[in-house]
Amino acid sequence: MTQPNKSHGRKTIRPSAVPRSLMDDPPRLAHAWTARIVTLFPEVFPGILGASLTGKALQEGLWQIDTVDLRRFGDGRHRNVDDTPVGGGAGMVLRPDVMARALDDAAQGTPADRNLWPVLALSPRGRRFDQSMAQGLSRTRGVTLICGRFEGFDQRVIDAYGVQEVSMGDFILTGGEIAATALIDATVRLIPRVLGNQASIEEESFSTGLLEHPQYTKPVDWEGRKVPDILLSGHHANISSWRRDQAERLTKERRPDLWRAYCAAHGKDPDGDQEL
Repeated sequence: MTQPNKSHGRKTIRPSAVPRSLMDDPPRLAHAWTARIVTLFPEVFPGILGASLTGKALQEGLWQIDTVDLRRFGDGRHRNVDDTPVGGGAGMVLRPDVMARALDDAAQGTPADRNLWPVLALSPRGRRFDQSMAQGLSRTRGVTLICGRFEGFDQRVIDAYGVQEVSMGDFILTGGEIAATALIDATVRLIPRVLGNQASIEEESFSTGLLEHPQYTKPVDWEGRKVPDILLSGHHANISSWRRDQAERLTKERRPDLWRAYCAAHGKDPDGDQEL
């Protein structure tokens, strides 16, 4: 009989008089990277994260997802979670007392060290999420994600809990759930064994600071459009050099910001290499 892997997917044992099939919470998996999500809509998870390679990895216990229903911690008979902005203004703001109760619940069993377990709020005013941040998060034990709604969060709870605000880009969503899904997907795929082919991660866009080179497959001649001859040469050094040139050209044309950062890191002149 095949023995289970000792580093992933092992359930932690907790005595309970309630049959597991009737328990609200899924079983905890020891040593699995965890995304803990504070949201008003826990039913939307795992969503697309439960499909394809991330879904397979979820089933295999390489990572797990927990949801914390913010509404459970609401105030009064109607479980209110928001109120009007102090000082006036449009919209509603998530209450600090409600959010604090949810964050206290989400913190159970997690390390206090934010380097081991960051607490992030999805917010358009936060630091821009990028591949480097995804790589850093994949090396933690897990992350707590706060999905915003309405006009956002009371600043006091952000300050009190050391919450880091993170933005997926310069656009506005109706809530943080879609942003959280994207962040989790980008992070989980970097966890060892999730994709199966580590080399593919190392070659993709942003991993080297450049956009990825063009990709081709069969047929070699499709409606008169042919695969570049160099890719058919079998000369791996020349192919590698061509791909690097293409990646640099595309980055310079489409993402001048990335190109400048790449040149600064590699001692290159961003205005040079005109042939690119």
